[in-house]
Amino acid sequence: MPPDAIASTPAKIESSPPTNVSALQAGEHDHDSLFEHVAWVYVFCREHLFRDDTERIIAVLWPGGQPGPGTQLIELGCGPGFYSCRLAERFPDISVTGVDRSESQLRWARERAAALGLNNCRFRRINALRLSYADAEFDIVLASRLFTILPEQDRGIAEMYRVLRPQGRCFIAEPRYAFRASIPLFAMWLLAGLNRSRNGYREPYKARVFSAHAFESLFPTQPWKNVRVWREGRYQYALCEKG
Repeated sequence: MPPDAIASTPAKIESSPPTNVSALQAGEHDHDSLFEHVAWVYVFCREHLFRDDTERIIAVLWPGGQPGPGTQLIELGCGPGFYSCRLAERFPDISVTGVDRSESQLRWARERAAALGLNNCRFRRINALRLSYADAEFDIVLASRLFTILPEQDRGIAEMYRVLRPQGRCFIAEPRYAFRASIPLFAMWLLAGLNRSRNGYREPYKARVFSAHAFESLFPTQPWKNVRVWREGRYQYALCEKG
């Protein structure tokens, strides 16, 4: 059991499966996102401020150290492709898909993948709440810091569950402290103000951070076979297995 473990229970509450609808609804535009106008701020934070959980992700998802050949992994809210590219580079026999709503972030991700010469990693502009993938299409779902700005958390969890294959696993990492988690948003809003470009951005002014109880409560909305939740330092984690 990892340090500070706080839950290790099968989830029992079921909910209706979500409808598979298009990736982005009509009317969702790039201009209403801070991540389009000041993308480099988030990229800088991802590279230099956020913790690198690559080794932790590998140890939790693949205790033997190696995923099976052909493993299909999707990262939701991949941003500039930090984890997608690291995992694709480490394991050339797996297929990695990174999705994000921000085209500017995805350009950074594609440039990173091209610079590394990765041919097992691709990026698509898709809303995590409306994934344009079939049911049971992926072996692994990865999400880091996704819920800090994601509305409709239950719907996000439902989509993760839906696209996972039976026995598939979902790894989620979320920050525990609001001030530090909000630094990228503070910086982006400040720059937007200096540039006089505030035009109704959809992002909040500060990050959403869950208490231990609220984080645990995200997962029983789907009939997971097993859910394990724990805390380490500034982050809290969940590993969910589909039956």
